[in-house]
Amino acid sequence: MPPPRPTTAALRSLRALTRSSKPTTPPPLTRLTPPPSTLQTRLSSSAHHDHEDHYDPPSGWLWGVPPGETYKKEGWEGIWIYGFFGSLILGAVAYAYKPDTSIQTWALEEARRRLEAEGILKDPSPDEKG
Repeated sequence: MPPPRPTTAALRSLRALTRSSKPTTPPPLTRLTPPPSTLQTRLSSSAHHDHEDHYDPPSGWLWGVPPGETYKKEGWEGIWIYGFFGSLILGAVAYAYKPDTSIQTWALEEARRRLEAEGILKDPSPDEKG
């Protein structure tokens, strides 16, 4: 079977596109960065602390406290410790009391209900006294 032939309207529009008299030019590029003067102003105002020394040399003591001195807590440490361990305890309690929503539990309950409905399994109701 031969390939399909293009229609005359499609050929006309294709010819019109290829014969256009104006050369196509790409749109002008937009600037992705701010002008250099603005950029240098931003860099010079925010980066004037970059040349300070960020390195604390090791003192040889654990957490920098020599023997015989007591560690002085900072203000945020107490609330952080209570918040962190309190949330861990709260999460453990919530996990212990969460409902069992597994598919195995549901299938076991559904099988038990169907067997009780068919009379194969006795109904374990508390009002039966033997």
